[in-house]
Amino acid sequence: MLYHFFEYIDKYYNLPGAGLFQYITFRAAFAIILSLLISLVYGGRIISSLKRLQVGETVRELGLEGQKAKEGTPTMGGIIIIMAILIPCLLLARLDNVYILLMIFTTIWLGLIGGADDYIKVFLKNKDGLSGKTKIFGQIILGLVVGITMLVSDHIVIRMPLDAAKAGGYKVIKEYSIPLPKVNDISRMTEMAYVKTTMTNVPFIKHNNFDYKILTNFVGDNASVLLSIVFTLIVIFIVIAVSNAANLTDGIDGLAAGTSAIVGVTLGIFAYVSGNTIIADYLNIFTFQIQQNW
Repeated sequence: MLYHFFEYIDKYYNLPGAGLFQYITFRAAFAIILSLLISLVYGGRIISSLKRLQVGETVRELGLEGQKAKEGTPTMGGIIIIMAILIPCLLLARLDNVYILLMIFTTIWLGLIGGADDYIKVFLKNKDGLSGKTKIFGQIILGLVVGITMLVSDHIVIRMPLDAAKAGGYKVIKEYSIPLPKVNDISRMTEMAYVKTTMTNVPFIKHNNFDYKILTNFVGDNASVLLSIVFTLIVIFIVIAVSNAANLTDGIDGLAAGTSAIVGVTLGIFAYVSGNTIIADYLNIFTFQIQQNW
């Protein structure tokens, strides 16, 4: 919200300093500081309130040594993580960015699933919580929403040279030109394009571009239909795998906060790099562009 507010102020009133909100580095740093403040200032208060309300962990009998030590440990602490994610994003991110909207929807959706699980355990005194099938079903719905949005939205695109886009037969959403360094004081331009494709990056691997369409080329004319199905199924698998990864490392020792911090930092770095054209080009990472009037 602040991004759009200061964009308006800068455009119509030319307020000194308002243009800072146009820079991703400034907003990213501001978001990190705000997230830390929310965690530090309100985290302790929320935990104290949960203790006072006796909203504690109910431990299943697993026969593990020391498992009863966690009995009564405040649960529903995920509220702190959700607040530290959503509040900075709502205040500082571009809310016309489809990636941000997907992230907000995903956070709220999975937060509701986790909240329902804790509510059943704590208030309904059911140690099993939300059934595994219900959790998986909720994650499948989320995977469908994310996968279909990625397939149909013309705002989820990648940037590549126009010649490469035409040679690869990709759907060109927008063409544009960028200047190249001058040679003998002669200006040069290169043609670029934002294209719709199922190509993706595989992190930490050289020549890391992978296009899912190679998995379906063997079916000929029906490749596009099968590609949509395969791509959506892969997205669903990734959503389910990532959603449950934290639970596998949480359990009796309560490691969710630590693993969430590591994942959050890593994804934050990827998000920043993919939004910075210069760094992304150097590291061969796809960049995205969001414009309302394409």
